Amino acid sequence: MSRRRDAPSWPMRAFKGLVLLVFCALVVLPFVGVVSTSVAPDRQINEAGGLVLLPDSVHLDAYRSLFAGGVVTRALGISVFVTVVGTFASLTVSALLAYALSRPHFSARRPLLLVVLFSMLFSPGMIPLYLVVKQVGLLDSVWALIVPTMVSGFNVIVLRSFFAGLPGEIIESARIDGAGELRIFGSIVLPLSRAVLSVIGLFYAVGYWNAFFNAMLYLNDSTAWPLQLVLRTYVVNDTQLGSADLGTEQLPPQAAIQMAILVVSIVPILLVYPFLQRHFTKGVLTGAVKG
Repeated sequence: MSRRRDAPSWPMRAFKGLVLLVFCALVVLPFVGVVSTSVAPDRQINEAGGLVLLPDSVHLDAYRSLFAGGVVTRALGISVFVTVVGTFASLTVSALLAYALSRPHFSARRPLLLVVLFSMLFSPGMIPLYLVVKQVGLLDSVWALIVPTMVSGFNVIVLRSFFAGLPGEIIESARIDGAGELRIFGSIVLPLSRAVLSVIGLFYAVGYWNAFFNAMLYLNDSTAWPLQLVLRTYVVNDTQLGSADLGTEQLPPQAAIQMAILVVSIVPILLVYPFLQRHFTKGVLTGAVKG
């Protein structure tokens, strides 16, 4: 009886459902408008003033133009390379550093931990960082988009806290059996840390995929630009795409091409996230059972 008495009334449930529906619409409708405009016919785009919610028919001319070759295709390949390689390198370095900081017998643990915390409180600044990148010869190189942001102090602290909370009995038993630190790290620590590694990997991947400011600073050659910088140039600055860029003579409307670039830049993360979400759940259950 107490549960029935504490249950919200149907007007309150209806109000909550309405509020949730409104917020969902605020999130979904802009994305629907972007996708619809990218596939809408030219006439409907011109009549609607550049934004279409329900296209009369589906036309893929904008996507054919984008993937026909040129700057967008090249920028997409650069973004994929930077995201994949950067995420793998960042996860590797951050996990190794965090594992070292989580071991109480590591003699340099406190000095390194202070360095990591110091990097979270104080940034080097744009000009000194640019001079360092220039001094090591990374200007106009895609590695300038990976190396300066390879390690995040916050992510290292999160990984360190998780590694420090792993069952010490398992690690000690493996050490008694003769396993070294690298064997323990690869065979015991990493399998138990799939959940947190998936989360940190997603953080790094989204950061690399969405980064454009470093490309503005370090890449003077437009042929090395990632997709997000091309997106900013053609959408924010409203630059007209030419046939030389997209590999076609008759171009779709500028609004359709802009929306198509937006879809291409958003879809990869949307496709990867469901697989990572399922991996999050599996990693959490595995860690709970082994713990």
